[in-house]
Amino acid sequence: MAATILIADDDAVQRRLVENMVQKCGYEPLVVDSGDAAVALLTAPDAQTIDAVVLDLVMPGLDGLGVLAKMREAGLSIPVVVQTAHGGIDNVVSAMRAGAQDFVVKPVGFERLQVSLRNALNTSALKGELQRIRHSREGRLTFADIITRSETMAAVLRTAQKAAASSIPVLIEGESGVGKELFARAIHGSSERKAKPFVAVNCGAIPDNLVESILFGHEKGAFTGATERHMGKFVEASGGTLFLDEVGELPLAAQVKLLRALQEGTVEAVGGRKPVKVDVRIISATNRKLLDLVKSGAFREDLFYRLHVLPLTIPPLRMRREDIPHLLRHFLARFAAEENRTITGISGEAVAHLAQLDWPGNIRQLENTVYRAVVMSESDQLGLSDFPQTVGQAIPDGQLAHSEPLVVAPSTAPAMVSGSDIPIAPLATAGSLSMLTATGEVRPLEDMENEIIRFAISHYRGQMSEVARRLKIGRSTLYRKLDEAAANDPAGGGAQDAN
Repeated sequence: MAATILIADDDAVQRRLVENMVQKCGYEPLVVDSGDAAVALLTAPDAQTIDAVVLDLVMPGLDGLGVLAKMREAGLSIPVVVQTAHGGIDNVVSAMRAGAQDFVVKPVGFERLQVSLRNALNTSALKGELQRIRHSREGRLTFADIITRSETMAAVLRTAQKAAASSIPVLIEGESGVGKELFARAIHGSSERKAKPFVAVNCGAIPDNLVESILFGHEKGAFTGATERHMGKFVEASGGTLFLDEVGELPLAAQVKLLRALQEGTVEAVGGRKPVKVDVRIISATNRKLLDLVKSGAFREDLFYRLHVLPLTIPPLRMRREDIPHLLRHFLARFAAEENRTITGISGEAVAHLAQLDWPGNIRQLENTVYRAVVMSESDQLGLSDFPQTVGQAIPDGQLAHSEPLVVAPSTAPAMVSGSDIPIAPLATAGSLSMLTATGEVRPLEDMENEIIRFAISHYRGQMSEVARRLKIGRSTLYRKLDEAAANDPAGGGAQDAN
């Protein structure tokens, strides 16, 4: 999904011109004809995500400065590029002081608008990353800090927001690297306990003989090496949230004591003489199926039902590919700033390639891949060659069965665009579809359908939501057809887009 740009201008001709340029940049335009309409869209409770605003300063009713004031009152930090006619420098100065990111003079040229929007989005991405890091360290992370535009994630976020309103135990399931701890921190940061500690414990990294000591504490001299008293994570998190990561790795002996602590709200330190009352909200996480561990006898059934009160499953990155361009933009902005590099963009070809990979390590793997590319790149734009470790994972040309090659004009190679300029608008490509096989027979309908799907994926640079919309089929249907094509491929390649 491309970035959404709100265009607010009362001049119909100017609106159309800017809308066409925004589409040409590869963004999704959203057009309104007044300042009041812009504010209504930006502040609506169920408003769609808007990444930037192109705002005319002179409009009847609520003008551009008024819109900026309303945005400031609502606490919106969306970057704004203001438009002004010649001679309006005083208004421009006022707009910049009111929070505008940049300004352009009417009639704006395509390249000038493209640079302004790219810089505004990159700056916004960097601010968002810095804010996310700061909120995480301060225990103030909220659901607004989670980067997602996926429909699959919408239901997960709604469930998590409901969980944040109570102290109900939450079990977060999902593959490694999907962001389970991020969700746990967002639940804590959106709850009434946000002013209290958030304590994370990786249960899989604790030696078996120290689990009880670390969770429940120990008294001085309780065992060899206990040279001083230790309060334990439960007491440390009292009043706040205790996050038990990889809870399925806890040994059975510790599971018994954990169950007792959850039932009675008290913990007893190793070597202690009396239990200590604690008020802790438990959020646990696992990358394994706890129910399978219960069936195998590796996890207590009674503890499972204590933790599994509100299950939350985070889908893997391959199930929400529309998030990849936005994650790329944020990681690129962050690492370029951290490494003091002037890398400002990523090619559409590279974005399309990265969006079609399976990413078994999920968001963590994608993050590290961008980090490596930023460090190793010798250009101010990241291209496909900057991701050599992923090239072998690309969808092979023969994966979607077809007997005739798809002919695309050489001049239609993807243009270099910013990491925030993920294009989904149709490119001016020219393809030809052969109706006959090499022997002069009509090709099977399935073969031609597969070739059309492959062309559409290339044409829209891996933006699967746009591919499905343009082909007028559901995304689940699109993924199913990709899987069927891969299964019928004689080479036996697995579909990268399996759901």
